[in-house]
Amino acid sequence: MRIAFIGAGVMGEAMISALLRQGATSYDAVFACDIDQARLTHIGKKYKVNCARDIRRAVVDRDVVVLSIKPQTLAKVMKDLKGELKEEQLVLSIVAGAKIDTIRRGLGHDKVVRVMPNTPAQVGEGMSVWTSTAAVSQKQKDTVQTILRAMGKEIYFSDEKYIDMATAISGSGPAYIFLIMEALIDAAVHIGLPRELAGELVAQTVMGSAHMTRESGKHPAELKNRVTSPGGTTAEGLLCLEEGGVRAIMAQAVIAAYEKAKLLGSEGAK
Repeated sequence: MRIAFIGAGVMGEAMISALLRQGATSYDAVFACDIDQARLTHIGKKYKVNCARDIRRAVVDRDVVVLSIKPQTLAKVMKDLKGELKEEQLVLSIVAGAKIDTIRRGLGHDKVVRVMPNTPAQVGEGMSVWTSTAAVSQKQKDTVQTILRAMGKEIYFSDEKYIDMATAISGSGPAYIFLIMEALIDAAVHIGLPRELAGELVAQTVMGSAHMTRESGKHPAELKNRVTSPGGTTAEGLLCLEEGGVRAIMAQAVIAAYEKAKLLGSEGAK
């Protein structure tokens, strides 16, 4: 797989690292492009891939062109790339909020995939959701799956509207979990646990709970009930959370993130 990355930031590097680690491509088949020479120097030294600041040079003879840039630079990048892509090349965008039709029209190119990854992709535990234009072939969809599975798990949506919904869950979700973890650690310190030990307890508890949910196939409510003894410490803690409105607050956070995702998408389409 010959692949170019337009933008070599955190997520671009995560994808390069994952693809090389999983053997989905080779270092000499990867081309990284970025306006930041320091980033290119870092990527080139660490991964031994081709690097250049010239965007047109980067996409020549690439099977896949990944747009891993900030939303505010998308318009310029599309202008620079318009007319430079061959019909058979696949464009894979991870640009936050950028609708697939915005990219298709901006590039004048039909084979476009929109992906919403998340930050755990940096450690091979990502959750990516994606959709594509009708022009993308099954073989190219298989290629997209190979790319995304190198970073974790992936789900395809035939309707793009679900991307914004998933953004509020899997895209923003890690930040919600990190906030909850931080709160648990701070609470543990408050009752007397050393911070380092509290961090270990919380991280393993979150990881173990997630793994248990997936492996057991049980609904989280059932797993919660199993650990909640009548009149016990867990029941007392859960009562406090319910009285504090944890469910309502979580719902409000997801709805707010979803509305923001839709707003960003509508602004980008203008």
